[in-house]
Amino acid sequence: MQTSSFYLIHQDTKSKARTGSLKTAHGVINTPCFMPVGTQGTVKALSPKELNDAGAQIMLSNAYHLFLRPGMEIIKKAGGLHKLISWEKPILTDSGGYQIFSLALLRKVRDNGVEFQSHIDGTKHVLTPEAVVQVQEDLGSDIMMPLDECVHYPCSKDHAQTAMKRTLDWAVRSKKVKPDNHQLLFGIVQGATYDDLRKECAERLVEMDLDGYAIGGVSVGEPRNLIYTIVSLVSPLLPEEKPRYLMGVGLPEDIIEAVEQGADMFDCVVPTRYGRNGTAFTSQGKCTIRNAPYADDFSALDPACSCYCCKNFSRAYLRHLFNVEEILGLRLVSLHNIHFFLQLMRSIREAIAADRFLEFKKEFLLNYNKVTGGY
Repeated sequence: MQTSSFYLIHQDTKSKARTGSLKTAHGVINTPCFMPVGTQGTVKALSPKELNDAGAQIMLSNAYHLFLRPGMEIIKKAGGLHKLISWEKPILTDSGGYQIFSLALLRKVRDNGVEFQSHIDGTKHVLTPEAVVQVQEDLGSDIMMPLDECVHYPCSKDHAQTAMKRTLDWAVRSKKVKPDNHQLLFGIVQGATYDDLRKECAERLVEMDLDGYAIGGVSVGEPRNLIYTIVSLVSPLLPEEKPRYLMGVGLPEDIIEAVEQGADMFDCVVPTRYGRNGTAFTSQGKCTIRNAPYADDFSALDPACSCYCCKNFSRAYLRHLFNVEEILGLRLVSLHNIHFFLQLMRSIREAIAADRFLEFKKEFLLNYNKVTGGY
């Protein structure tokens, strides 16, 4: 029995930006939302409590990586992924399609599924759409993504069409075997940068009446303007009463542009990856904390931020931590970045509710772009 549903709460009067709520077995998600990425069952360097305290509503994990390590038997013995990682809120699990195509040492893609060698130890595995659904059923995630074929940019139209049709076939097969439980199954719109392929894929997925829809195959090397073009094309083709998930995006400016086109859900490794390398996202742009000017700068990393890092530590101290390679530095900046992204989404939701999203976008980008790239 289906226990989850999406409710469209409000659409901004001057744009396609919208707020909604997605009810799941592990809690309600307010949209637009950002999902911190915990690929292997952990958001790098941060604890579940820190994520919860920062306001994370949902996290993302990757079925491919968890399938390889620790393996499904361990996860099943633990009682599912939520119990294994001590996270009580919703989890979305990506099928791992992108990782199979980008990480696997050797792979053979057939209509039946994918045969590949692990990027860890070279062992051979076969994953079909049906097997991927079973893996995610065992994980117990709230939202599962079907196996899809993601192509890189640039890509010939023939290749993109073959991958798109295979993605559609795999979505049909995934829906047939999806258990009748609390888990949601989203469809993934593929088609590379070809408008007609994207349109065909979206329309056929909508006919399947899935629980939500994702725009996949973006952030794979294409110019930023093409991402925006794809989102503006695909979003209106998707049902208003279903959530829209833009996979793998992104940077704050990309999220804001996609929200304007009606996207609801986002994920990206950017906050923690940048944080581990000493780059912070702030209300005044990106800040590379390793830089020399911060050696005696005792102000907060972001004066406008209320996170634990900004309330307690100076830029000078953070720079010192990175220069002496202390792990606390990367933890604090990663924590700040996650907090920044989640606060951005809260501010976006408030602006949409007040019918002032475009004003918010202008104000945010004006300040954010003053010193983007490091100050």
